[in-house]
Amino acid sequence: MNNTVYGSFDVIVCGGGTSGVAAAISAARAGAKTILVERLGALGGQMTVSGPPGFAYANMFNDSGEQVINGFLGETHARLLADGHAMPFPPPEERRRNTYAFVDPDWWGYLVFDMVKESGVRLLLHTLVVDVVKEGNKVCGVVVEHTGGRQTISGKVVIDCTGEGDIALRAGAPFEKVSKDDFYPIEPPSTAFAMDGIDWDAVLKYVQENIKASRESEAGLYADSMLKLHSRILAMKSGRELIAVGHTHNFFDAITRKLIASGEYHPFGDIGFFFTPRDGGVIQAQFQHSAQVPNCDCTDIDELTAGEVEARRQAVITLKVVRKYLPGFQNAYLTRTCTELRIRETRRILGDYQLEWNDANSGRKFPDVIGKSVMTMGARHLASADTLGTYSHGVANPPEGGSFDIPYRVLVPRDVEQLLVAGKMISAQRDCYLRFLPETIETGQAAGVAAALCVKHGLSPRELEKDVSELQATLQAQGVILFGTR
Repeated sequence: MNNTVYGSFDVIVCGGGTSGVAAAISAARAGAKTILVERLGALGGQMTVSGPPGFAYANMFNDSGEQVINGFLGETHARLLADGHAMPFPPPEERRRNTYAFVDPDWWGYLVFDMVKESGVRLLLHTLVVDVVKEGNKVCGVVVEHTGGRQTISGKVVIDCTGEGDIALRAGAPFEKVSKDDFYPIEPPSTAFAMDGIDWDAVLKYVQENIKASRESEAGLYADSMLKLHSRILAMKSGRELIAVGHTHNFFDAITRKLIASGEYHPFGDIGFFFTPRDGGVIQAQFQHSAQVPNCDCTDIDELTAGEVEARRQAVITLKVVRKYLPGFQNAYLTRTCTELRIRETRRILGDYQLEWNDANSGRKFPDVIGKSVMTMGARHLASADTLGTYSHGVANPPEGGSFDIPYRVLVPRDVEQLLVAGKMISAQRDCYLRFLPETIETGQAAGVAAALCVKHGLSPRELEKDVSELQATLQAQGVILFGTR
C-alpha cells in the first residue's frame, strides 16, 4: 500500500506509556495541536501494561518530609483517591523517601483515557511508529503503520516516549547501551502478576513472628525505612495494615532461599510482593521480582522474545510455590498477568547534559530544573534472590534529606533537531538513569510543555535551553514543584 499522509500536528508523541500520556496531555494543555501514537490498544505502559511498579506513587517526598514531586503525578493520584481507587499518602509525620500510596492500575488506565480526551489530544492506537521523516538533521515527522497500511504524520516537534529510544535511534541520535560483558549485568526485565484470595491475618502473623530474622537479614537499600516500620508492624491488629510497609521482600527471604536451595524455586528472583488496592477495600499481592530474565538485551528481538517465554515459565513456578509455602496464600489465586515484560534497561540517549550520580548524591540544583527526584541512584536491580544491589560507590543520598534536580537539557538529544526524549531513556549515566515511574511522568510532562513552547515561539528544543523561564512557569502552573525544597 502506498504511503499516504495522515495529518499535520504541532507535537507528535510516540508511545503512550507513563511518559507519553503525561507529555501529550501537557503539550495539549499548553496550547499545542497534539497527537499521541501508541502501538497497543491501551495507555499507561509500565503502570497498566507491564506493571504497576510498587513504587508508582512512592518517592514523592524527601527524607525531610517535603513533597518534591507533584504535577501530573499528583493530579492523577488526587483524582483516583477522590473516586476511591487509590490509597492516601501517609500522614505528614511519616512522609519520607520510600513511603507509598498505591493506586488501582486499571482505574489509572481508564483515567488517563479521560484525561487525553479532556485535553483534546488526537489519539492513534494500534499504530507503530516505524521511521522518522527528516530534512537534514531536523525531524519533521514520523512514518507509522497500522491495519490500514503505512502513513506519514508531519509535526513541528516530535517526542520519543517509546521507553527504548526507538525513535531517537531512527533519527540518528547518539546513545549508550550496556554491554552483555559489562561487570554489572543488564538489569533484568520481568513479568508482573497479581493474586487474590489471601488470608492477610495469616500473613501478618508470620511476619510478626519472624520479624527478628527479617531484621537480621536487612542490608538492602530500604533497610532504614523498613526498620522504622518494625515496631509499627508488631502493633498491627489486621493483616490489611501491612500495606503501609509498601513491600514484603525481606520478610520472606528465608523461605525464598530455602526453596532455591531445595531446587523447588528458580534462582532469578524472590517471593516477596508489593500491594494493589482494588474496589471494595480489597488488597491484592503484586509480584514484581519473581519472574526475571538475567542479562537479557531487550533491543535484540530474539532475546526479547525468549525473555517473554522464560519470565512466564518462572511465573508458573512462583505461583505454585507461593500457594504451597507462603503463609496465608494456600487459597490464593491468580487475577492478573501483565501482557508484556517490564523492561528496565536498554538505550540511554545522549543529550546536551548527562545526569551523573554525583549530581544526585550532592543534591545538585540546576538553573534549568524541570523536576526533582529522591530515587535511590546507584541502585541496580538483580536477577537473584537479593533483588537489589548497588554500584561500587553505593546509593546516592542528597544532603539534609533533600532531593536533586532534573535539568531540561537531558531531554534534548545531541546531533538532532526538533526532537525531545522523555522517560527512562533520557540522558543520564547508567548509575543515575531515571527509569522509575515518577521520573518518567515528570520528564514526560516537561517534554510536552517544552514542545508546545517551541511551537509557540518558533524555536527548536535546543534553542529553548537559552531561556527556560516560561517553561518553568508553565510547569509550575501545572502543579510541578521546582523550587523551595531541600
